Amino acid sequence: MAGAAPQLDKGLGLGHVFCISSGAMISSGLFVLPGLAYAIAGPGVVWAYMLAGLLAATGALSIAELTTAMPKAGGDYFFAMRAFGPGVGTVAGLLSWFALSLKSAFAVVGMAAFARLVIHLNGQLAGGVLCVAFVALNVLGVREAARVQVFLVVGLFAILAMYILVGMSQLRAELLIPFAPHGPGSIFIATGFVFVSYGGLLKVASVAEEVRDPGRVIPVGLVLSLGAVMVTYTLAVMVTSGVVEAHVLKASLTPLSHGGQMILGRFGYVVLSAGAILAFVSTANAGIMAASRYLLALSRDRLLPPPLSRVNVRFRTPHVALAITGAVMLFSLFVSLKVLVEAASVVLILTYMLSCLSVIVLRESGLQNYRPAFRSPVYPWVQIAGIVGFGFVLFEMGVEAYLISATLILAGFLCYWFYGRDRVMQDTALLHLIERITARELVTGTLEAELRQIVHERDEVVRDRFDQLIEEGLVLDIEDPVELDEFFRLAAEPLQERVHEDAATLAAALKAREAQGSTALNPTLAVPHVVLKGSGILEILVVRAREGIRFSDEAPAVQVVFVIAGTMDERNSFLSCLAAVAQIAGGKRFLHRWTNARGPQGLKDVVLLADRARHG
Repeated sequence: MAGAAPQLDKGLGLGHVFCISSGAMISSGLFVLPGLAYAIAGPGVVWAYMLAGLLAATGALSIAELTTAMPKAGGDYFFAMRAFGPGVGTVAGLLSWFALSLKSAFAVVGMAAFARLVIHLNGQLAGGVLCVAFVALNVLGVREAARVQVFLVVGLFAILAMYILVGMSQLRAELLIPFAPHGPGSIFIATGFVFVSYGGLLKVASVAEEVRDPGRVIPVGLVLSLGAVMVTYTLAVMVTSGVVEAHVLKASLTPLSHGGQMILGRFGYVVLSAGAILAFVSTANAGIMAASRYLLALSRDRLLPPPLSRVNVRFRTPHVALAITGAVMLFSLFVSLKVLVEAASVVLILTYMLSCLSVIVLRESGLQNYRPAFRSPVYPWVQIAGIVGFGFVLFEMGVEAYLISATLILAGFLCYWFYGRDRVMQDTALLHLIERITARELVTGTLEAELRQIVHERDEVVRDRFDQLIEEGLVLDIEDPVELDEFFRLAAEPLQERVHEDAATLAAALKAREAQGSTALNPTLAVPHVVLKGSGILEILVVRAREGIRFSDEAPAVQVVFVIAGTMDERNSFLSCLAAVAQIAGGKRFLHRWTNARGPQGLKDVVLLADRARHG
């Protein structure tokens, strides 16, 4: 349509999703943090990485469900906004944007540090140049940035596989004993400290709008990525702890490089340092790509200024949001490493907790248009375990973590209070849940409408004539038992103005057609129809009869009725509508959704979102 705003490019497939997520995780979390975490937990750092991965799995399953239900730019912000409202959404979005920007800045700092081991460079100057380069790459296009990501991740996994395979044969058992020299509590503290290592999963959620077939690609990509990275982390940290002396490891900011030197000499040191640089490049690249989408989504919802939602006409990328993210990363180059790690870890833990809680609220809200293509297994126990586990780890991190959390949450809330509060009124899943519990009318239906549109976009649905007839058609919701003749009279009244025929004549025609043979297609579905005089008329009346209508002895309690009235020239369209009705009513959960639909629009949504073949 002329004048329409340019849309984000759907250029990402399964390989891109895997590499964006994996590349975003394998960087500082593996090439810098093991030494700092070893100082906290000793050899128990291996368990810390494994526990952090298991906790991340609960969040990953929740994120996969939410993302397949709402594959939109902004990831966890978009979910939080729809689940809890603009206040919580603004805080969540800005926290995630800030965390991913800090994590990317952390990667740039690490990259510059490793580069100085090979060549003499000014670290901050090199980091600044790299930030600008990554912003430019992402402005040029998401596919171009993702292709670079694939190359980086393949090279990275090859180097780490060599390190693990060679290192396993040289492990020294005495270096792994005692496993928890500082007590079990130190392992949990280290778990929270290294949790930032699994932040890359959020980056996939934030670029979900640019993924092809997100209902299939995103959950598969997330599960494969988390599994591969968790195994790689655990084995690589075990090798490092088992070949590097404790006094060297706990003071090292280049732990894997020291491990490489122990097992392969100078060659190993150089190769692992090169691998670290690849990892940092991939994290910084994916981080800028993902973080910018939070600003885009917040701006789309009018919680941040409009320029941040601009999409470049030529490259179809959010160039303004990318530039702002790059600027924050440049500023972060002057922040201490410890603050970067703690701030990013705290925010990511809070974000994962919110994702688990969002799944619970959205499922329990009764929203009929919340239709994730992937559903988290063992609901709600996975989410409850995640919330409790994240809370425990956050508690173990201590007072400094609380102060960072409170400061960042306050900053996000102030941004909402002074800018977004007067600009946005949002129907939320939480209101639907409260309404369900209290039986009070609190919601406006805007969230259901938005979810319906998102599902159509996700499944790339092209509206056909049947969709149009349903959207523009009439709905009759009958509460009490009704006889067949009375039903025909009730159906004819709303249709008479649409088809230019008086109600009595229309009811008589429906009755006469029924006398020729029952229009019930099965015990619960009927499609009574009538041929009209004239031309160019085709109307559908959607009817729910809660107590049932007796169409015949074989169909004594019909609850689903589609009354079709049309002229002879619309015969082909009538047959298409009949085929569409048969497909929809044959769906596995159709009758359950039909029975529980809320009001006329809810009934239409059950039909519009049903799986069926469409003909443009």
